[in-house]
Amino acid sequence: MSAESIKRASAVYFTLLKDKVIDENSEHFQTYFDPEVRQTVLLLADESGTYIIESPKRIQLVVQPTGSVFATNFTHMKEKHKQIETKKHFHLISVVIMTFLASIDRNQAARIRTKREGISYYALERSVNDLIMNWDSILKTNPSFGGEERIDMKEVVTTWKYMEVDTDDYGIKKGNRRTRIGLIATAMRLLETEGLIVILDRDDIAKVIPKTELFERIEYLYHDYDRYELLKRLMTTEEDMHAENPSN
Repeated sequence: MSAESIKRASAVYFTLLKDKVIDENSEHFQTYFDPEVRQTVLLLADESGTYIIESPKRIQLVVQPTGSVFATNFTHMKEKHKQIETKKHFHLISVVIMTFLASIDRNQAARIRTKREGISYYALERSVNDLIMNWDSILKTNPSFGGEERIDMKEVVTTWKYMEVDTDDYGIKKGNRRTRIGLIATAMRLLETEGLIVILDRDDIAKVIPKTELFERIEYLYHDYDRYELLKRLMTTEEDMHAENPSN
């Protein structure tokens, strides 16, 4: 392997570390597919605990859930995202994100509609609320529900139930992360920071448009994780099958 190939591979890899995505318009895109360069980039990714997602028009870099020098635990996430105050809020944010992913990871027609129309924060709040109220009903007859999935359902349900919905004075209170809409805004900003969604109409009724990068990450990465599929099944309720248009 030549020194020049290593230099080019390093340029590709460190660009991915910085930008997370290289698309077909980047000079690094074609460079990556040089066999020696690609081999070196994949080696760098493997050694640092990261993972390359290849698709026809872009390359993405993601962090492996374990064993990565770039892995982030709760403490690191709190340092990076000051709005996440406690573990219970972290767990609720995770539920919001998983509900959002489950809502877009369906059939092709649903994906096209979501990319065209988006999902409003209020529609997402209703979906999360329906899900958590369903969990609340299950907990009444099965108090150990969620234990197998390592989710503290009781804490998640209790915290959500006593959060203000925040449907009035949206423009004034939308930044309050202790309300449901504020929590959803926090969760969506995390995805926006990763370049996976676009947030529209922030000053009115905000809505989320998933980017192609997010669909590719779901297809080429998340579907390989058993826990994602387990949580997705957990997030899917009978009501989801008959949900109203998510753009409302």
